[in-house]
Amino acid sequence: MIPLSVAWDDIGGLVDAHERFLAGARVDSDVRDSVLDSWKRCRSAGLEPHQLVVPYSPDLVMEDPFLRAADPVLEHLTASLANVSMTVVLCDGQARMVQRHGGDRQLRARLDDVNFAPGFCASEDAVGTNGVGTALAERGPTYVVGREHFADCLSSFACAGAPVRNPLSGRIEAILDLTCLRDDGDPAMVRLVREAAHGIEARLLEQSTERERALLAAYRMASRGNGGTGDWPRQPEHPPWAPGDGREGDGLGRIDLAVLREKAEELIASPHRTLDEVALSGGRVATLMRRPIMGAAGETGVVVEARVLGGPRLRHIELTTPAGPTVQVRGTDAPEAATAAPGTVTGGATTAPPGRTRAVKPLSGTAPPAPATLTPPAVPATLAPPAGRPDDTRDESGAEGWLLLVGEPGVGRLAVLARRRLELLHDASVRIGTTLDVTRTAEELTEVTVPRFADFTAVDLPDSVLHGDEPGPLGPGSMLRRVALDSIHQDSHLYEVGDLFPFVGSTPQARSWETGQSVLEPVLSAARGWIAQDPERLERVLAAGVHSLITVPLRARGTTLGMVSFYRCEKPAPFEDDDLSLAQEVVGRAAISIDNARRYTREHNTALALQRSLLPRGRPEPSAVEVAYRYLPAQAGVGGDWFDVIPLSGARVALVVGDVVGHGLHAAATMGRLRTAVHNFCSLDLPPDDLLTHLDDLVGRLDRGEGWAVENAHADSGIVGATCLYAVYDPVSRHCTLTRAGHPLPAIVGPDGTVDFVDLPSGPPLGLGGMPFETVEMELAENSQLVLYTDGLIEDRHRDIDNGLDRLRTVLACPDREPEETCEAVLDALLPARPNDDVALLVARTHALGADHVAQWDLPTDPAVVSRARVAVTEQLSAWGLDDLAFTTELVASELVTNAIRHATGPLQLRLLRDRTLICEVSDGSSTSPRLQRARTEDEGGRGLFLVARLTDRWGTRYTPDGKIIWAEQQLP
Repeated sequence: MIPLSVAWDDIGGLVDAHERFLAGARVDSDVRDSVLDSWKRCRSAGLEPHQLVVPYSPDLVMEDPFLRAADPVLEHLTASLANVSMTVVLCDGQARMVQRHGGDRQLRARLDDVNFAPGFCASEDAVGTNGVGTALAERGPTYVVGREHFADCLSSFACAGAPVRNPLSGRIEAILDLTCLRDDGDPAMVRLVREAAHGIEARLLEQSTERERALLAAYRMASRGNGGTGDWPRQPEHPPWAPGDGREGDGLGRIDLAVLREKAEELIASPHRTLDEVALSGGRVATLMRRPIMGAAGETGVVVEARVLGGPRLRHIELTTPAGPTVQVRGTDAPEAATAAPGTVTGGATTAPPGRTRAVKPLSGTAPPAPATLTPPAVPATLAPPAGRPDDTRDESGAEGWLLLVGEPGVGRLAVLARRRLELLHDASVRIGTTLDVTRTAEELTEVTVPRFADFTAVDLPDSVLHGDEPGPLGPGSMLRRVALDSIHQDSHLYEVGDLFPFVGSTPQARSWETGQSVLEPVLSAARGWIAQDPERLERVLAAGVHSLITVPLRARGTTLGMVSFYRCEKPAPFEDDDLSLAQEVVGRAAISIDNARRYTREHNTALALQRSLLPRGRPEPSAVEVAYRYLPAQAGVGGDWFDVIPLSGARVALVVGDVVGHGLHAAATMGRLRTAVHNFCSLDLPPDDLLTHLDDLVGRLDRGEGWAVENAHADSGIVGATCLYAVYDPVSRHCTLTRAGHPLPAIVGPDGTVDFVDLPSGPPLGLGGMPFETVEMELAENSQLVLYTDGLIEDRHRDIDNGLDRLRTVLACPDREPEETCEAVLDALLPARPNDDVALLVARTHALGADHVAQWDLPTDPAVVSRARVAVTEQLSAWGLDDLAFTTELVASELVTNAIRHATGPLQLRLLRDRTLICEVSDGSSTSPRLQRARTEDEGGRGLFLVARLTDRWGTRYTPDGKIIWAEQQLP
């Protein structure tokens, strides 16, 4: 059988894979995942496989309790490997070698050549992939053989490493490693080193107290009962802090004592309750009070005290302690108890030698007692029969109190930590993701975790995520932006919000982004890759007391969106594995919310871009009116409001405001279709009521799918409910014709500031059909303002339409105000910061085309009048200084008048308008439609309109109640 090391190295082509990896090629299928992840970490740390700089620390020692547990296991393991050339290595929690046992002289010499010896560091950052550093980085057993080592000098070895954890805290205390030459390697080394690590952990557990072991067993049992995930222990059926059985004594029977114990246990386990009341036999009532035991490291335990009202007198309760240091319980009336000799009574409290009982004086008075100080190891109180001093046990109220139950410090600490972690996760689920805003969601993450979990929390995202796009791979030079930062100090010395920077490849953040795995740096001062990001800045961070870091990738749906960094400075203890698990859980929940916000941002931007593209671009500048407009999207997103300013023939202008009910892409797309339809109908010069009739018919056909079956259509996918207001203003006559389909009334602001809402009959909303639309024609004074708007301006759920109209009237009643100023004043007065509905506002100040810009002649239907018309046109253009246009205009007028005389009836009129263009109009009393034709060579006529179309920029026909007008426009010089 081929040794596994050969199969992994020579046959599998690892040498070639290693070379291709260093060249930047993909080697996923050729290398084990754990090894490939390690290689990536080594590359991120900037290691060169052919050149290592190994740190050295002389005189390394480990704590005696750990060595007492480890030495017998190491001796047994070394003896069992006496006939094999293999070394047993013990490293501390930072991968620095403390001890090396076994191995023949040749192996030890070769290990010394590569600095794999006591005092030298074997972390991945220092020597690359190996049994010690990789086991520490992976936080689990690992096997590395031959070319799987990142460094060239280690490729001739095989090694297996496993972390040794403190069985109570879960922290990695040491790394155990077996190393031999590559040809002697065997994957069974992993089993050996793992069993040895478990042996050391078992001996560490034996050194703990019986109660600590019971606690650990209960914790593991609760984890199994919780589905085996081990995330959070559930409350065991019999809590590890439960007291021992009480013995029946004077006044309280066994049942009363059991009830008190049960209630005391519930009170210790409760996260929020501090008081409880228990009914006892004989009509007595016991009041229980729960309070924490405070030490130098904070809350270390919990005590429950009892106070009984009524019944026989109870003098005191005894606490039974195991062999070992005495439990000191110090009240306000026993300041000298800590120094009393064993077996003496001082100040009402008694100390006891090991294995004996100690009496505790009953608490007197009604005020809550002062916090007790508990010196570890502490044990739960055992109820014992009252005995001893018969006096001074009852206060004036007849109440008696005594210490009923003491929660073990370890239990209290774990309970407090578990409770705080659960509360943090609960708050994270409630407070993170309240909006669909990426930046706000990131800020909520920092607010939840500071200061409860970390002293500084920073969230860094690529700009693409802020814009709603998918993030790309984070390569060299890729930039991240600090989106959120929360800290307990005003000056954190870290990058500030808004800063844009790349992460250096050796930093934990870059490694975390590349591998998708969280990184724990318990000692930042030793993390050379982290400080390489910005040595000057980060030295100030270290000087400010920041000492520990957890960096977690924001991953959602298989994509890394950004990085979250947690820093600790105030709390002296570094981050641990439990903190890493909690950080991953919190960030995982936040990542889903940030991804949802990113996707919403993308969809919102897409819809908004569509809507913006459908709205008018630029500012229209017709001479008939001076316009200003505003469009504000709703808080909920894109809507269907629109406006338009459309030039018409004869220097007239059409003003349109519409509203499609609803929000989103459907409303925006429908708005675009209606706006396009209005433009098309305007090109036909339809009267306002006819235009709305055609638009109403179009909406009805769109709702019916234009005769086609619409599969899977939603019930609310129609557009019935669209409204529209259409107005046409003529600057020559100063007449304005208005009509509406279910739209709010327009406002007219006179030059003197008077405000009137036009009494305009309301037709049904577009799409209902069957009802005619009525028009109102009115004459406007020059410099009047016509104000058109959608209902979002005057109506919302907190204000009815009448109040909105009153407020609008008040704001508009201001003469001599520019349209732009009117828009600003209206929006400031009527709209909140984030409106619930989108708003379109159009303000048009009217101008008049004076008599010096208009010339018209009434003509008889006599062919002889054509020559007189040509002379009149020539003279008028000369008066206007437009002699350059005289020839063309004379010819156009001649053709239009000739056609009217030949084909039309009724009175004829010729009119010239000098506006932004020169307009020539001929009106008659006929409704016949002129058509542009291409005359054949032998035809004598049919070329008149063709010449007009060729000589002018635009021409067309519009119909009036009395006939029609044929017009043609030319650009002015």
